[in-house]
Amino acid sequence: MIESSNEAADREPVELHPERPHPARVYDYLLGGNTNFASDRAFAEAALKLNEGTRTTARSNREFLRRAVTFLTRDAGIRQFIDIGTGLPTSPNVHEIAHSIAPESRVVYTDNDPIVAAHARALLTSEPGTGPTTYIEADLRKPETILSQAHEILDFTQPIGLLLIAVTHHLKNDEDPQAVVAAVVDALPSGSYLALSQITDEFRPEQWHAIEADFARRGSVLTPRPRASIEQFFTGLEKVDPGLQVVNRWRPEESDAYKDLSEGECSLLGAVARKA
Repeated sequence: MIESSNEAADREPVELHPERPHPARVYDYLLGGNTNFASDRAFAEAALKLNEGTRTTARSNREFLRRAVTFLTRDAGIRQFIDIGTGLPTSPNVHEIAHSIAPESRVVYTDNDPIVAAHARALLTSEPGTGPTTYIEADLRKPETILSQAHEILDFTQPIGLLLIAVTHHLKNDEDPQAVVAAVVDALPSGSYLALSQITDEFRPEQWHAIEADFARRGSVLTPRPRASIEQFFTGLEKVDPGLQVVNRWRPEESDAYKDLSEGECSLLGAVARKA
């Protein structure tokens, strides 16, 4: 892993709040991990009672990440990635997927949770002879911080793969999430790609809005969105086939465990799109 000499000075302080569920740690629990607090486990179990498909939603999303990075590296020729909201390390991680196809690939990880930061700096590291990885402790709501530090490792004259996997539903509508995403996309060179997934309320609205309310009661944010709102994240970009789909139906492989989930069981819409 490469760290800039100014990393500690530039790093934004983030409070831990173990009493408050954090998306990265809730996601870790749903994926079967053990890097989480009681508040995260309690929230995840409450979500499972409201919508028993929550765990399969998380796991099908992880498979979407794997397929999207594989497509971007193998088929689109991308050799640089920014993974915003990376979450706790879960193999295969982005750099592992990319390096298995193109060892020279460079990866910037970013999240706003100090537990994620500690694990990422220890575990999200490149093997000798492969492209570098780095970690930025920052929030999607402050894209200028992410972009300024990403310039230290990535070449912004060459295409970049931007990964926003299950991140935007942790932004409130009044935060103008489409504008937040656009601020990052606008800074990327032509030929770059956006891979994004987001929880939708199209199929199980009552269950997901109940989970949204439970998140709010616990001091966190979850915002399921309709298809039309999710489409707006891709404004001005050209989506690759099959367009915006429930993520388990985005280029599924025969071996994918979640390819036959119903739309409601998945409840995540995702797509990959190219910047002209």
